[in-house]
Amino acid sequence: MSLTHCDLLIDGQRIAGVGTSFNVINPANESIMSSGRMASTEQLDQAVAAARRAFNTWRTTTDAERTALLHKIADSIEDNADELARIIVQEQGKPMFLAQMEVGGAVAWTRYNADLEIPVNVIEDSEHKRIEGHRKPLGVVASITPWNWPLMIAIWHIIPALRTGNTIVCKPSGLTPVNTLRLVEIINEILPAGVVNLVTGERAIGEAISRHSDIDKVIFTGSTPTGQHIMSNAAGNLKRLTLELGGNDAAIVLPGTNVDSVAEAIFNTAFVNMGQTCAALKRLYVHESLYDSLCIKLAAIADAQVVGDGLAEGTTFGPIQNANQFKRICELVDDAKAQGGRILCGGEPMAGKGYLYPPTIVADISKGVRLVDEEQFGPALPVIRYNNLDDAIRMANDCEYGLGGSVWGPDTAEAELIAHQLECGTVWINNHAEVLPHAPFGGSKMSGLGVEFGTDGLLEYTQLQVVNINK
Repeated sequence: MSLTHCDLLIDGQRIAGVGTSFNVINPANESIMSSGRMASTEQLDQAVAAARRAFNTWRTTTDAERTALLHKIADSIEDNADELARIIVQEQGKPMFLAQMEVGGAVAWTRYNADLEIPVNVIEDSEHKRIEGHRKPLGVVASITPWNWPLMIAIWHIIPALRTGNTIVCKPSGLTPVNTLRLVEIINEILPAGVVNLVTGERAIGEAISRHSDIDKVIFTGSTPTGQHIMSNAAGNLKRLTLELGGNDAAIVLPGTNVDSVAEAIFNTAFVNMGQTCAALKRLYVHESLYDSLCIKLAAIADAQVVGDGLAEGTTFGPIQNANQFKRICELVDDAKAQGGRILCGGEPMAGKGYLYPPTIVADISKGVRLVDEEQFGPALPVIRYNNLDDAIRMANDCEYGLGGSVWGPDTAEAELIAHQLECGTVWINNHAEVLPHAPFGGSKMSGLGVEFGTDGLLEYTQLQVVNINK
């Protein structure tokens, strides 16, 4: 595959887009790594038509056939792991070790979903009647993915859709389309033409997808405003939706916690992927008895990071992915300074080319400051002091988002009682941001609709059909 030109892939064929031209920028040095043209709405129609034709055959494949083919896809991802990881680093920016983890996670997720059973629920089996709940594929699924985990999130969308007998049209972020194109190319070497297609584009194509009368489901990972727009546009044919949207996850550190034992895990879950993760820890509430010591420890861990190009040996912390997000982080940190926030480390962009910003810890900050109130989605963590646990719970819940949250402390039973009071889709105890293929994951409030992962996530790609049999 040529990395220098980013095409579409429709009905098994790579073709050039005919819409607006775009460049894919390496965020470490602002060089152009690839370029292409976006799809036109007519080309989107061609991709949807190809998926619809393929659905007529793909839906009839057996569970055993799909399982075997998905394992072949996992094998091929493994065979191309080095190439995929390198593309991730070049277009997304994360360090090589993290890109390798992303590829490894994509393989593991593919294999897990390949082996998932699609249950038949026996509702009644009496002398004269048997009632069963069967799961049927929906049809054409559209996947719209973001720029932060371009391979992993594409796998999260594509593989369950395939396992349940659907066909797919993918639209990756225009900032990181190359990796997803390579993935779809790999899949097309194994599956029949038209089962998985890819178009590039931004707002106009995304809107056309959400309005398209021949698309049966949209799965979207991204911002809440975009998710709301998709939901509004999807009403025309009552599309099924799975929306994994924004988050401003809060963590509460309880008195008595051993700072030395939790500091590294807190740092890693706040700054995973340079903080560019929906479920990353984004607001840290620390009891006053631990506040200063935990701040010092977090700052020391942050100062030890090696910030730079993800392809350079020794880099532990990569760039922010794009210029707009880089500008946003600069603005949020500058605003926090102006509001009296104390910068313990970082706090300024690095000199030279690239969107490099060091991990930044901001102390003496509270609600009313943008860095606390808004989802930063980047390498800046506000640390908020509390002295009353009820206040900490109230502050954690005082947010329009409800994706994840966590409680950290030595008494698991106490932490669990507090965890149940947090208003979020997933709550962790002595951990954060851990997503697993067998554990359903989704948001409450403005953080989303529906769930992904496990059997619950798999069934979101299906329609329940009740079969009522009189014996």
